[in-house]
Amino acid sequence: MERRSLALPRLDIAADELSFFRWGRIAGKTLVTNDAGDWLFLNESEFNDLLAGRIVEGHPLFAELQRKGVLRDGLDLDALADRMAQRNRHVGQGPSLHVVTLTARRSADDADGDMSRETAEQVVDLALQSTSPAITFELRGQGGEPVLNFNVLRHLVELARSRNQQAAGKVLSFRLLSNLSAMTEEIAEWLIANDIPVSTTLDGPADVHDWNRKWKGGSAHADVVRWIEYFNRRSLELGRHAAFQPIDALMTTTRRTIEAWQEVIDEYVGRGLHSIHLRPLDQFAFPADTWRTIGYTAHEYLDFYRRALDYILDLNRRGVDLVERVAWIFLSKILTNGDAGALDVQSPNGAGTSQIAYNFDGRVFPSDEARVVDAMGDPIFELGRVGALTIPEILRHPSVRAIAAASLLDAQPMCADCWNKPFCGVSPVYNFATQGDLFAQRPLSFRCKEHMAVSERLFELLANEGDPQTAEILKRWATAVPRLASSAGPPEERP
Repeated sequence: MERRSLALPRLDIAADELSFFRWGRIAGKTLVTNDAGDWLFLNESEFNDLLAGRIVEGHPLFAELQRKGVLRDGLDLDALADRMAQRNRHVGQGPSLHVVTLTARRSADDADGDMSRETAEQVVDLALQSTSPAITFELRGQGGEPVLNFNVLRHLVELARSRNQQAAGKVLSFRLLSNLSAMTEEIAEWLIANDIPVSTTLDGPADVHDWNRKWKGGSAHADVVRWIEYFNRRSLELGRHAAFQPIDALMTTTRRTIEAWQEVIDEYVGRGLHSIHLRPLDQFAFPADTWRTIGYTAHEYLDFYRRALDYILDLNRRGVDLVERVAWIFLSKILTNGDAGALDVQSPNGAGTSQIAYNFDGRVFPSDEARVVDAMGDPIFELGRVGALTIPEILRHPSVRAIAAASLLDAQPMCADCWNKPFCGVSPVYNFATQGDLFAQRPLSFRCKEHMAVSERLFELLANEGDPQTAEILKRWATAVPRLASSAGPPEERP
């Protein structure tokens, strides 16, 4: 066999002059990033100068590289550590999102799957033990409609507010995830009066939405649109503060969605919604025959996402106010020192430390994704039951500790050296559900492909110095606060 040699250029590296950073090639430039989330683009000549130690005081890039902690000369370790601590503040803050499954029933006639008043009271007691200064209760159903258990829903809200006012003193908020199939005017009026926003599902225009959701007795799309209009109208009539959004929507991305992607976005604009969440379905949550009908490959989804994002940005250039939420999650980490709270974009993952999920029967899980694994027949992530657990016991639970350890990107092959590491994260629960392993094989992960594609597209746009308008739009998205309707997935997406 003929042997061939490959000549590679030898890089001149002055390691003693450099601090730690990662790098990658994007849009014909070199992107340099560090653990504090600092980043900048360099051309080939500038990057070679950096590696060779030729960027010294007096060089045009010296001050910026020094400030961003890339150079050892004048490195401010305390400032670097403060920025890193700010980016990872979720680790020590305490569980702030409490996802409560109020019912597993799908009709008004079957109350066997309802959470009881006693269990709801125990959920409130446990949640208010958290050291987090802010607590959000996310109220949802397990494949069903949470307002079917409205009496317990109302009791939980009123009790939480009463006990918080008496003792806890936290910033308390609630949100309801509802497909609106059991909504009534009485319930809607109570939600608006109590400042409880609703997140529903709008999958697009009628032909798309009704293909995704078979409604008994009529059009699912017509019902959802009617209630969106009702909540918005009544909120204005009652003089609610303009910052209070009474209802927003998430979308379920099926094959039909991908085929009609532009019509879906136009539907959101036409309904006066100001944010859209482009998010793939989790294949593990569906039977194989169902997935063959509604599913898609990673390549198909990512092609859809890129086209949809570019169209949304084009609408913004024409004056339309519409934020894409997945981009917002990443931009909050790329352009600010913030954290949108999405577990699978955190390192370490906040399952059990930032989020806790409660099943209707009182069983406790480190995240709603872990509860879904249980609903599919594997109780491996169950932590115990309300009434018999404390927050410190949850934080020290072996499952929570294992999830945290498995989600440290510094210890993940490929992730540890990836330029996207400061802006990314991983869900060991998702890894377990899809690959049977908390760590999994990153190249086989749908979410890894998604995270990389989203970040890469955003950095491509930021690297384009000839398009300052798009950069300004992205900066506006990053500093806006669109209400992330759910960190646990759209209604009816999961079992």
